[in-house]
Amino acid sequence: MKLTHLILITLLAFGLTACKGSNDHTAAPAEQPATPAHAEAAHEDAATAQQPTQLSGTVLETMNTAGYTYIKVKTETEEVWAAAPEFPVEVGDKVMIPQGMAMPNYHSNTLNRDFDVVYFVSNVLIPGKDTPLNAPEGMGMDMDHQKPAAAEIELDFSGLTKPENGYTIAEIFAQKDQLATKEVTLRAKVVKFSPKIMKTNWIHLQDGTGEAGSNDLTITTSSEAAAGDTVLVKGILDLNQDFGYGYQYDLIIQNATITVE
Repeated sequence: MKLTHLILITLLAFGLTACKGSNDHTAAPAEQPATPAHAEAAHEDAATAQQPTQLSGTVLETMNTAGYTYIKVKTETEEVWAAAPEFPVEVGDKVMIPQGMAMPNYHSNTLNRDFDVVYFVSNVLIPGKDTPLNAPEGMGMDMDHQKPAAAEIELDFSGLTKPENGYTIAEIFAQKDQLATKEVTLRAKVVKFSPKIMKTNWIHLQDGTGEAGSNDLTITTSSEAAAGDTVLVKGILDLNQDFGYGYQYDLIIQNATITVE
């Protein structure tokens, strides 16, 4: 009997040990907290967020680094940071910031500085800072701060020919009153291309005709071109256009169609 009890006790102890080992081996691992789906969506949205609209205000702070100019701007409702390819600007300047790409929680290695958000844009507009290529002397207004491309590239106008029933830039200036509100056609070289300003592209054109103040014509278009391109342009000539913020043009072709040749 004692031997039987001993065997039973041994078997029972072995069974309990085996059960405990089996439970330890098959226990479910602790759950790791999952990243909420809305958090991932928010991160993706932040990475691709765009500045909702054009902003304007006064420069409070500015700094240059790695070919970019950073400016802190006070608008009517907030203070924002924007960055664009390096350009001259001073504290106190009035500026316009076109729609750009928002970079939240941005760290600049060269500045060793963190920003809650920086809007990266192609350019910043500074009313009254520069003189447009086609403005009369003393006008002192331009669509953006960048140096005129004419000073950076040499253009060869020798191969340009006036299109059939078209005009040279000098002729358009000379006959602007007669040509106002009419469609004109011209062939010219792109001197300067400024994209996405006031929701359109701005192009300065020259064809080698005209004198200073009447040798450069500005157009707006949804098409793109590069400085130095030869383009065929068609559009309605408008006179005395005021776009606000001090941007005025004696003559301009808006919503032009262009063909790069």
